[in-house]
Amino acid sequence: MTATLSEAPPARPAATRTTGRQRLVLVVLLAAQFMLAVDFSILNVALPVIGQGLGFPLGGLQWIATAFALCAAGFTLLFGRVADLVGRRRVFLAGLAVLAVASLAGGLATTPGVLLAARVAQGLATAAVTPAGLALLTTAFPEGPLRERALGLNGALMSAGFTSGAVLGGLLTDLLSWRWAFFVNVPVALAVLLTAPRLIAESRPGPSAGETATAGRPRMDLPGAVTVTGGLLALVYGLTAAGEHGWGDPLALSALALAALLLVAFWLVERRAAAPLVPVRVMRRRTVVWGNAAGLLAFATETSLVFLLTLYLQRVLGFSALATGLAFGVLGAGTVLGGLLAPRVLGRIGSRGALLAGFLVQAAATAALLLLGADRAWLALLLTATFVGGVGNMVAIVGFMVTATSGLPDEEQGLATGVATMTQQVGITLGTPVMSAVTTATAAGGTVLTGVTWAIGANTALVLLAGAATALFLRRG
Repeated sequence: MTATLSEAPPARPAATRTTGRQRLVLVVLLAAQFMLAVDFSILNVALPVIGQGLGFPLGGLQWIATAFALCAAGFTLLFGRVADLVGRRRVFLAGLAVLAVASLAGGLATTPGVLLAARVAQGLATAAVTPAGLALLTTAFPEGPLRERALGLNGALMSAGFTSGAVLGGLLTDLLSWRWAFFVNVPVALAVLLTAPRLIAESRPGPSAGETATAGRPRMDLPGAVTVTGGLLALVYGLTAAGEHGWGDPLALSALALAALLLVAFWLVERRAAAPLVPVRVMRRRTVVWGNAAGLLAFATETSLVFLLTLYLQRVLGFSALATGLAFGVLGAGTVLGGLLAPRVLGRIGSRGALLAGFLVQAAATAALLLLGADRAWLALLLTATFVGGVGNMVAIVGFMVTATSGLPDEEQGLATGVATMTQQVGITLGTPVMSAVTTATAAGGTVLTGVTWAIGANTALVLLAGAATALFLRRG
């Protein structure tokens, strides 16, 4: 391992200009992250067409999305640490190769089993590429303005990918075939695979001071890997089942109970492990704990708001799926602007200030949606509020990424970005079932609009909770 923070040389002034090579590295890594973000949403509008084409039963259709989400969230922390131990570039490239093959197989699938296997492989590839790519990004740019700018661009493009995925999926399905929602990944992955080895240097772990090369050889914490991966898989499955069947579903409750047991077991294992998957000292850092807590709420509230507004646009206003996707293009524009503004906000008021300001803007914009009515005259308010809220949410997300990955040595950046990526995936999975339950409970005996309004109120409260936690627990960064 490299020298500890206390042994580091005196800090030099932070660089403020990127080199030509850094710009090329940034383009390659951002292209990969954008492609992964598109994958999260590109199939959503195509699910009914895929079901008809391959003969999926109605009850099995949701597994096209769930199989991907389970693997993407369940294995991300494990692969983030594997990247630290065996090399981030190696894991990044291997994951991209798997993604290309899986996407080709998914596009050529003729049976439900082949398609689901391809989605599992895509999820595993995402779990490997996302933390490895983020770790390569944070180690390519020194902590300070350059890293903040890079993370701001990364956040902007990831949000643009989430939003454009729905629009792109609708266009490809209508104009060509749902199979192109898979095929579109192949040329992008191949382009990154051909260029990345020439631009991105491998990162290899080294022995700590006083250790021999043999003694410092990387080791894997197998009990920790088994318990955390199993716990995350059970958590995501339980949340998904609760969203589909309700929070009283025995299978969902059993999965969530198993997740709690396994994650507690993971914590106990890590306290005693000689080479822990996640060192307890890292998880005790205020920036890691509360930065990730803020990130969890940032992703959970914004992705679930998209779900709520989809219900509003389609069930209340009568919009088509494609028109709904186009309406969310305004939200995507807001998140892109937020990603571009975030480095400036961070430079002026710091990561804690960026988190707090982002949450306050997001909360105000979300609260404005409580005024939505049952006719299309309210569309202007929806578009304005989602644009402003997207700006605030992305400023908060970039603040979260900077907070959760700062102050750690380069050899632990894969771990830090793995935890941050896990937070992102769980937040995306958590928000929709919770808001769906609120909508269902409050719409009983009323209208869809009533349920959506109550859920928007709950969403606003969660954003304010995130802001309050930031103000209280990140006072000294």
